[in-house]
Amino acid sequence: MPNTKTEYPAPRILIVDDSPSEVRRLIERLRGTGYELSVALDGEQGYRRAVAIQPDLILLDVSMPKMDGLATCRLLKATASTASIPIIFLSSGNDIDQRLAGLLGGACDYVIKPYDAEEVMARINIHLTLARQIVKDQSHPDSETESSGATGDEDEDVILVNAALHYVSNNLRTTISPEKLARLIGTHEKKLTQAFRRLQGVTVAEYIRRKRIDEAQHMLAHTALSVVAIAEELGFSSAANFSSAFNRQAGITPSLYRMHEKKKHKDISTVMRSDMINDEITRSSADAG
Repeated sequence: MPNTKTEYPAPRILIVDDSPSEVRRLIERLRGTGYELSVALDGEQGYRRAVAIQPDLILLDVSMPKMDGLATCRLLKATASTASIPIIFLSSGNDIDQRLAGLLGGACDYVIKPYDAEEVMARINIHLTLARQIVKDQSHPDSETESSGATGDEDEDVILVNAALHYVSNNLRTTISPEKLARLIGTHEKKLTQAFRRLQGVTVAEYIRRKRIDEAQHMLAHTALSVVAIAEELGFSSAANFSSAFNRQAGITPSLYRMHEKKKHKDISTVMRSDMINDEITRSSADAG
């Protein structure tokens, strides 16, 4: 049940589901325990309403028209004013990949339909309590976290690009077209491309290529994975395709890049060992004097 003391107002819950009849019992249960409720019938409407009313928690269906729950979640987490709102997915699908996509997209919980209303109530109360504790910690005088001062007037391009960057960073192994990426965050390719050109100075496809090669450089320098394994890990169709893409961006083959990085680290280690020996000689001389 919500806290009845004056310390906290009645929690506001936003339910986003295109079939209200499926969550009617839960809605009745929530209303009966004093929660303030708002209902949206699709992801697009749910996103706009979340930005407008700033609910304390969102119950979000996955399969919906216009914008599905996964895309809605990505946008909510990329929007500063709604990023910290706990999101619980409600879904009739029991696919593990879908559940992982929801959790990796920023949701704090995932409940499979049909569900027991009391279980959902318990999860809601747990996540509301955790969210309150986070707010309390952030408002402490010693906390270094500052309020973002975000409002509902955030730059739409920034929100779309942030959502896309987060998805790409978590899915570098997946080959994804700009069209599909746009769909995954609830927009269309032309709009996302324009946002990327404005904020990143490159197209979506070029950003993804650069990001994958940047990650390849890190893996070549800091792991023992073979070039073939790195190519597979980053979703390239073949080692040859990977080498060509790497050479175009870095101006050197993956093997030569790794060789140069190893030599660089070896030289640094040699210098460090020399400095340590000199320090030891200096200390010994001082002790002898």
